[in-house]
Amino acid sequence: MESDQRRCRFVDPRLAETTIDEWIRQWSDAHRVADITWATYDSHILPRWSGTSLGDIKRMGVKGWVNKTLRPNTADKSAQDILVLFSMILGEPVDEELIGANPCRKLRISFEDRPERPHAATDEVDALAGRMSPDIGPMVVTDACTGLRWGEIAGLQWIRTYLDDDPPHIDIDPKFGALHEVRGRVELGPPKTPASVRTVHLPPFLADELRAHREGNPDAQFVFTGANGGLHRRSNFRRRIWLPAQAGDEKKGWPPLNQELHFHDLSHTHKTWLIEDHWRLWSGGRAPHLLPKIRKACR
Repeated sequence: MESDQRRCRFVDPRLAETTIDEWIRQWSDAHRVADITWATYDSHILPRWSGTSLGDIKRMGVKGWVNKTLRPNTADKSAQDILVLFSMILGEPVDEELIGANPCRKLRISFEDRPERPHAATDEVDALAGRMSPDIGPMVVTDACTGLRWGEIAGLQWIRTYLDDDPPHIDIDPKFGALHEVRGRVELGPPKTPASVRTVHLPPFLADELRAHREGNPDAQFVFTGANGGLHRRSNFRRRIWLPAQAGDEKKGWPPLNQELHFHDLSHTHKTWLIEDHWRLWSGGRAPHLLPKIRKACR
């Protein structure tokens, strides 16, 4: 301690007892925190570290959290982004002399190639949709045929869905193109990246299915809603709808179905179908929303 004091590195251990919850309140008061940042904190950082003192957040603990919790449940890019945010949050307590070092600083995480995520066959998508209510089944089919992200399809509005145009399409709005879950509430906001602002063309059969879906919900603002017209929340949808559909029902003769598949794997399913079907089956030859490498592979 005396050595640290002589080097001007001494940190009062009582200050390190500040919890991450207390610190994040101070930190957020000094910063303009975007909704997507709050969503990342609430969904990934808070569940693991809430109630933990800043001084008790150790380097090996952070590394174990990334490898054992984040990486098995998120894409590597998402895990990296979460770690960067956590490092930013823990960097300023060092400057404020609450802790002696940032436990995330220069933390080396090896993001090796992982097995490719599963995708669904067309009959599996049809089966999953058929096990859901008539209001929700079309959501699964639409996502597999368009590759929309969760927030984009959960926040999709009829005013951005042009079923009678030639070709029929969906527009992802730059300001209100995705549904975000922020600190316990859901609200519309921008999609994930500027490149996400795009036009997504619909195959004719899907446009027909969505027209029928709209006739059953003529006054709805959103294309896909939950109970009593409420908006879908990701965790509730997974627990109440997605997992039961995958698990099947012995009484109804429904066997378990592709249980490694996550809802976001429908985006990968979409890209796989485009490659297998040379993308013209779904887009009529026009697919400007495709990633360049997918477009190249499909030619």
